[in-house]
Amino acid sequence: MKAALQLAIKQAFQQARQAIQEQRSTDAFQWLERAHILTQRHPVQHARSHWLMLVLGWQTGDYREVAGQIPRFFAALLFSKIWVPVGNTGRSRISAFKPMPVPKELQILLADDVQTQSSR
Repeated sequence: MKAALQLAIKQAFQQARQAIQEQRSTDAFQWLERAHILTQRHPVQHARSHWLMLVLGWQTGDYREVAGQIPRFFAALLFSKIWVPVGNTGRSRISAFKPMPVPKELQILLADDVQTQSSR
C-alpha cells in the first residue's frame, strides 16, 4: 500500500474517532464512509470501518445501522480480497452490493493501490 493511501486512511480514522468523541455523528459517519472507500481492498481495515460504524450506530441509537453493520463486518473480513462494490460508502441505508461513484480525490489514491495489488 502506497504511503499516501496509508496516510489518508490514518487521517480518516483519526478524524472519525475525534468526531465520535465530540459527539458529532454526522461528521464521524462522513469520515468513516471515506475510510470505508479507501480500505475496501484491505480486509482488517475494511472491517474496522464497519466496526466503528456499528459502534457509532449504537451510540446514536440507530439500530438499523447496528443491524446492518454486523453482517458487513464479517463480509469485509471474508470477501474484501475477492470482490467489493467499488465506491460503496458502507452505510446500512445503502445496499451492500451497490457500486457507487468514487470521489475524485480518492480515485488517485485508489488507482495507485490497484496498480500495486495487480503487480503482485
